[in-house]
Amino acid sequence: MTGKQALPFWLILVIGVTFALIWSSAFSVAKILVQHTPPFSVSVVRFVVASMLAGSIALIMGQPFPRSRSAWRAIVILGLCQNTLYLGLYFTAMTRIPAGLAAIIASSLPLIVAAAAPAVLKERIGPIKALGLTVGFAGVVWIMATRIVGGIDLFGVALAILGVMALAVATLTVKRVEFGTGLLMVVACQMLVGGLGCIPLALMFEDVTAFDITHGVVIAFIYQVVMPGIVATSLWFTLVKQVTAAGASTFHFLNPIFGVAIAYMLLGEPLTLWDGIGVALVAAGILIVNLWGRTRAA
Repeated sequence: MTGKQALPFWLILVIGVTFALIWSSAFSVAKILVQHTPPFSVSVVRFVVASMLAGSIALIMGQPFPRSRSAWRAIVILGLCQNTLYLGLYFTAMTRIPAGLAAIIASSLPLIVAAAAPAVLKERIGPIKALGLTVGFAGVVWIMATRIVGGIDLFGVALAILGVMALAVATLTVKRVEFGTGLLMVVACQMLVGGLGCIPLALMFEDVTAFDITHGVVIAFIYQVVMPGIVATSLWFTLVKQVTAAGASTFHFLNPIFGVAIAYMLLGEPLTLWDGIGVALVAAGILIVNLWGRTRAA
């Protein structure tokens, strides 16, 4: 992440959709994990293992450790906000709310980032991008409307919302900082920080021995480490560096589409034709925000 080479728009779309698919699958897989393990405790293990794996690959590739104070400051913020708070709070939230609803709440990220980007990053949103954000989020609300009915745990929803706000801070941090090393080394370092940050929370709020290890849990754990932990995080950092923070965040609008579909396949959570209208709105919002930005820059 020592600089960036502009990628073609079609490749940006491929990276964004692939990221969203992997990221959304994490909600359902995490639901499996938290049914058998304490959320913060398993997060400690997951983040440390992912850090060791990504760090080993980074060293083999010749990527150095970050050296500047500003880079390490940003890595600490990233680790605590994206891993300890966002993923840790989300794992806890999913012990109380459906995986599909968790994915839907996560897709509010673009609105939070768009609200902060003008002040933090000096990124101009403008009326066309604002329209795209509105259309995309309308699709999210459309899909959410059939699911927020009685029985929703408000504390679980609150945890998920706090987690999304922490991810917004992490997104803005990635956009602002040059880390002076390769992508995998940044992923490894911020994962380690996130794992260490989860330790006191696990000790305070959980029985750290309450692990029910099954074959399904082992498979879910390996998937979480490799795919959302390393692959999706690397894709996300690439995306944020390639386009505006608001533009990259719009791919989180895909979370309810993929998240609800995967929750339906893995967990049996309901899926209806009503969701198709929301899918169309989300796709339109993503294209409006990102195509407009590329056209204006051309």
